[in-house]
Amino acid sequence: MLKNAFKSILIVSAMVLMAASPSLAKEDLKITNESPKAVELREALRDLWIGHVFWVRNVVLTTKLGDREAAKVAEENVVKNARAIADAFIPFYGKDAADKLFGLLAGHYGAVKEYMTVSYAGDNARKEAAEVKIKKNVIELSEFLSAANPNWPYETIVSLLFAHGGHHKQQIDFLNVKNYSTEAQVWNHMKNHMYSIADALGKGIVKQFPKKF
Repeated sequence: MLKNAFKSILIVSAMVLMAASPSLAKEDLKITNESPKAVELREALRDLWIGHVFWVRNVVLTTKLGDREAAKVAEENVVKNARAIADAFIPFYGKDAADKLFGLLAGHYGAVKEYMTVSYAGDNARKEAAEVKIKKNVIELSEFLSAANPNWPYETIVSLLFAHGGHHKQQIDFLNVKNYSTEAQVWNHMKNHMYSIADALGKGIVKQFPKKF
């Protein structure tokens, strides 16, 4: 059943990236003439968002293995990374917006952690409730981002983030049953998807603030 779910998320994610924003998909198929500052922004955002999934995965894995100290360190870095992602938006949207984003990212991690905790405990009722929280947070994040930048259309952002939330859940589910080989496939797909999210955000910023780039 989990394998079928995994196949579904791969198909859905691919469809999301191509259908949700045809313009972004088309841009990804060609080499664009980016300024050095635009390239710097893109690479910085990619590094930050990869850091997010890297440290969350460490929390999920070390918690499953029962290594509390390692899980604690990983969680500390999840928080540091979320703060860094939020602070990257300060030059463009100000500190208040960055603080709001940090709160939403904290909510994202909190919902994912809750999903992990109840999944490991085998509590299916609370697992469904945690899934609802993940989806609710995706909507809140998408509304916030799309309101901040007209080049981040809500439909595109919400689709990208829903797929991202699905990857977190798949990762937890496979690690929970010790299906490490399939989780490795999820991890690879998850990393590539984070590049898509980072690139969409970076391109939107460059378009909104062309004089800065």
